[in-house]
Amino acid sequence: MILNKETAKKTAELLLQIKAIKLEPQQPFTWASGWKSPIYCDNRIILSYPMIRNYVRENFARQIEEKYGKPDVIAAVATGAIGIGMLVAEYLSLPFAYVRPEPKGHGRQNQIEGNLEEGQTVVVIEDLISTGNSSLNAVKALKEAGANVKGMFAIFTYGFDTSVKNFENLEIELHTLSDYENLIETAQNKNYINTEEAVVLRKWREDPANWKS
Repeated sequence: MILNKETAKKTAELLLQIKAIKLEPQQPFTWASGWKSPIYCDNRIILSYPMIRNYVRENFARQIEEKYGKPDVIAAVATGAIGIGMLVAEYLSLPFAYVRPEPKGHGRQNQIEGNLEEGQTVVVIEDLISTGNSSLNAVKALKEAGANVKGMFAIFTYGFDTSVKNFENLEIELHTLSDYENLIETAQNKNYINTEEAVVLRKWREDPANWKS
């Protein structure tokens, strides 16, 4: 869910400016899943740009407080969201933790790193939502540890139907600073892509697993 349309457009523009999101309909990327894709997103690049990371941090913090008030803990999904999640926690003067994809195979075998007490309210920070599986795996770990997960905030989502269903099934609210539709609209308005390329990009999102350039 987009909470602010203007923030969604501005976030999309910033991601395009620093090439955290690249749009290449004519020379598609290959994802780790094997999917061919005209878009590639790496939001970790945001951390290299102080003004942009501050923009993301402050909008996350504002939207979290408007939606849920101050939670007890900010938790991030490892590894991509650790940096921005820690910045949000610092801005809100809140404790921070992060969640690994699975427990460590040595030492204390933690999956959750940081102090988390049973019953504490948690807002989860993520950098990117594709299918939502890894993000929701973190939510499950937090719930199993006794946390009261209020919702998740992410920088960007592709908005795949499968991710929407996955969040609905686990009854977790997802809020994002920007999303695919706002990205394509902004990219076209700012001349990053033309009308024909916008059509291709929207077509890909309908069935990404079987898309061919």
